[in-house]
Amino acid sequence: MTQFNAKSRTASLAFAAALGSVSVLALAPTAALAVPAGGYADLVEEVSPSVVYIEVTGMATEVDFKNQLPENMPDDLRRRFEELMPDSQRSTPTHGLGSGFIISEDGQIVTNHHVIDGAATVMVKLSDGRNLQATVVGSDPLTDIALLHVDAEDLPAIEFGSSAQMRPGDEVFAVGNPFGLGGTVTSGIVSAISRNINSGPYDDFIQTDAAINRGNSGGPLFNVEGDVIGVNTAIYSPDGGSVGIGFSVPSDLVQTIVDDLSDDGTITRGWLGVQIRPMTEEVASVLGYDGPRGAVVESVMQDSPAAAAGLVNGDIILSFNGTEIDDLRDLTRAVADTSPDETAQVVVLHKGAETTYDVVIGTLGANEA
Repeated sequence: MTQFNAKSRTASLAFAAALGSVSVLALAPTAALAVPAGGYADLVEEVSPSVVYIEVTGMATEVDFKNQLPENMPDDLRRRFEELMPDSQRSTPTHGLGSGFIISEDGQIVTNHHVIDGAATVMVKLSDGRNLQATVVGSDPLTDIALLHVDAEDLPAIEFGSSAQMRPGDEVFAVGNPFGLGGTVTSGIVSAISRNINSGPYDDFIQTDAAINRGNSGGPLFNVEGDVIGVNTAIYSPDGGSVGIGFSVPSDLVQTIVDDLSDDGTITRGWLGVQIRPMTEEVASVLGYDGPRGAVVESVMQDSPAAAAGLVNGDIILSFNGTEIDDLRDLTRAVADTSPDETAQVVVLHKGAETTYDVVIGTLGANEA
């Protein structure tokens, strides 16, 4: 389990599972989104065969023990230790566990990127007891989604539902393998939507109080119709255990990532080429706005689509291809979702006047933003 400690916090954000040491928006609601009569038993029986247990072996590393001896160790004692030690020794491979779920009868499986990151081998255990070695089709660290494939047929696949239809208060349940306890079911509600936990530029999490613990990572969050509306990814916790604050990647985003990964194992995102910051209250007041809006351009990258279109430092991006920019994430996501070489209309407050620029979007590279 990967822990994110911060000096200013008494608690921490933690992934629910990871390689390493393993210690045990909204649309109108539908009338169907209520707890089924008699509970979840029938739904759980239907969807559980599609949830898998993932066990990962990480790559071993070389450790030079001789160089780890204290510098002030007496010479005679050092010689004795060096005689007993090899020049180097391969450390024990790391192990990790997580969850996943089958989305196609021919073996496509969704899990988290952090579950399989750095893996030498990925084993998938099915509900019928079979253990299959999986290949990583591709993964996306920015959204923490990975796509696996196992060589099997006629697998029990489950369907994605629409995360956009979920509202705070809607009932949900999770199925996964916390602490290696396969087929564990927990239930709760949607606590919040579009939650930003500062884990990446595309944060848009569903928050839930359904218990999520180590080993749940990559597992599905279901609505009461048995459709996947999220992928369980992280928890907020002071000690690594569930305190009722968990986060899931919304299914609408997951489907987009999975579709892209299934083509060639990589993600293609649009690129504008600007560094941005929020508008301050003072600037909003001077401009006559009720509050901060848009994204202030701090710098325009050389030879970028923004530079080619004529954007300059100090411009304020108000909308992108029809999407109003109320939060920096609005612009980040809108640009990323735009296909490279597509022309986007960008409304900018430039020198006090609104100006519309036609920007030919580029392709986001590994070292670009």
